[in-house]
Amino acid sequence: GMLLGVKQRREKLAELIKNAINLEITEELKEAFIGWLENKDDAEKSKYYAEKIKEELPVQIPHPLLDQIWDMEDLLVKKSFWVIGGDGWAYDIGYGGLDHVLASGEDINILVLDTEVYSNTGGQSSKATPLGSIAKFAAAGKTTPKKDLGRMIMTYGYVYVASVSMGANKNQLIKALVEAENYPGPSLILCYAPCINQGIFKGMGKSQEEEKLAVQCGYWPLYRYNPLLAKEGKNPFILDSKEPDGSLREFLEGENRYQLLKRTHPKLAEKYWKELEEQINKRYQLLKKMAEG
Repeated sequence: GMLLGVKQRREKLAELIKNAINLEITEELKEAFIGWLENKDDAEKSKYYAEKIKEELPVQIPHPLLDQIWDMEDLLVKKSFWVIGGDGWAYDIGYGGLDHVLASGEDINILVLDTEVYSNTGGQSSKATPLGSIAKFAAAGKTTPKKDLGRMIMTYGYVYVASVSMGANKNQLIKALVEAENYPGPSLILCYAPCINQGIFKGMGKSQEEEKLAVQCGYWPLYRYNPLLAKEGKNPFILDSKEPDGSLREFLEGENRYQLLKRTHPKLAEKYWKELEEQINKRYQLLKKMAEG
């Protein structure tokens, strides 16, 4: 709602500025107005022209139209909208809403902190829960693969999508945040975020290390999908993580949600882990093909 409110008010401001260009104003203000109209949806440039407009407005011959523009000066700089949520909301309960917002084509950024369970309800299984992982109501391990939200949303073709993991690659995370911010449409960033429910043996203090291991073994791939590249005739998909290094078992054994299954149902664990490994390798090959275009 807030996003649309701001959008409508900025459209009204643009209308006022278009009309004000024809008034008796200084050349400097006229140039600032024209520059702003051309760049109002660019964070940096709208800020630059906003400063120019604010410098020039007070020295003009008073006019009610200019007064109206001055009253709306807080809307001159492009505002950035971020929605931050957990995976239970993004993959499951709120998926309809998430999909609706992304499909709308509005310039909104969504950051999903993916803990792979419903953290707020004490760790039940959700659509973000991977195969073979133990969660409440899935005591013998979840038997279906994880919903691949990133790949699903990429099919729209006009949504910026990135998969990031801070502990694995901080630069890639920053790059994705900046690209999402600059992308003039909807953006979705999936962020791997180990939570207490995963029972990391090393303790939560080692969550950054866990984020790194998750990427190395291919459990959590890193990539960026930027539709602007497609407009330039380039491949919009960039794979930022390397081939899985074969350490998946080691990674799984370090987390209670997987280790528990191994202790209670060793044969089942073996079956799941093998399947999970196959899924992970298959997914990586698929992403690699996408990156090669």
